[in-house]
Amino acid sequence: MTDPAKHATASTPQGDARDWLDIRAGTVVAARPVPEARQHAFWLTIDFGPHIGTRHSVVQVSRRYDPARLTGRQVCAVINIPPRQVGTFRSEVLTLGMPDSNGEAILIRPDGRVPDGGKLF
Repeated sequence: MTDPAKHATASTPQGDARDWLDIRAGTVVAARPVPEARQHAFWLTIDFGPHIGTRHSVVQVSRRYDPARLTGRQVCAVINIPPRQVGTFRSEVLTLGMPDSNGEAILIRPDGRVPDGGKLF
């Protein structure tokens, strides 16, 4: 049996990830381009349900997305991180994505419709 603490670094949190990462599902209610971004980016307004409310996120995504395709789509985001200023926009959550085989971003979303604010476990 290997000791997980042996492989931990100063930046690796100890304990169960569910204790320090709060990943929730939310529905994009508005998406607008960020024209001054160096890469293709959108400023999203995401509804995380009545207990959390709406939050904003700046996402750098491939050209596969446009505002109409993003609006109404559910995404997954880390909601318990400090806000980050991205140009003139304030990103309050980290919307999650992964690269496809060409290195283009694909947003992570639930396999089926879930309640907004649903927590990843």
